[in-house]
Amino acid sequence: MEKHLVVPDVIQKAPEKVVKVSYKSGVIADLGNEVTPTQVKDEPTVEWEADPSKFYLLCMTDPDAPSRHEPKFREWQHWLVGNIPGSDVSKGEVLSEYVGSGPPKGTGLHRYIFLVYEQPKKLEFDEKRLPNTSGDNRGLTSIQKIADKYNLGSPIAGNLFQAEWDDYCPILYKQLSGGK
Repeated sequence: MEKHLVVPDVIQKAPEKVVKVSYKSGVIADLGNEVTPTQVKDEPTVEWEADPSKFYLLCMTDPDAPSRHEPKFREWQHWLVGNIPGSDVSKGEVLSEYVGSGPPKGTGLHRYIFLVYEQPKKLEFDEKRLPNTSGDNRGLTSIQKIADKYNLGSPIAGNLFQAEWDDYCPILYKQLSGGK
């Protein structure tokens, strides 16, 4: 996480454990490996060491929007799920539906960061629920501010991959504009 400047761009302290992120395409997140948006377009399977009696929050964020050199929309929220019992993401409360990577053409590699936080208890989230058919309200989101708001402390696990524009991106942009 330090190598790719996730610390300090997104979080203040790197988590001790790695969250396993696997895609149907066969690709896995591997602490900064390069993948394509086509390979990560579908919601991944995410696993971490969890206590089945506790609740967790999972996020996927891009601090490089619209580019690493000019991150004026830092961070762009790709996925946010809270109240996950143990590590069963499918039973969590989806706050922001999954959106795969879609860096604008010519902006180089973007970092896509997965973080898992242990919640102190089951929480009442007041964040606006975000569908995967709109890009509205996803920019300028700080996972650190969300963690602070709900007293989540530091992330317990994390991972990341990097991606840059490919032919799937225009399809994603159409999806995020409501199919227009």
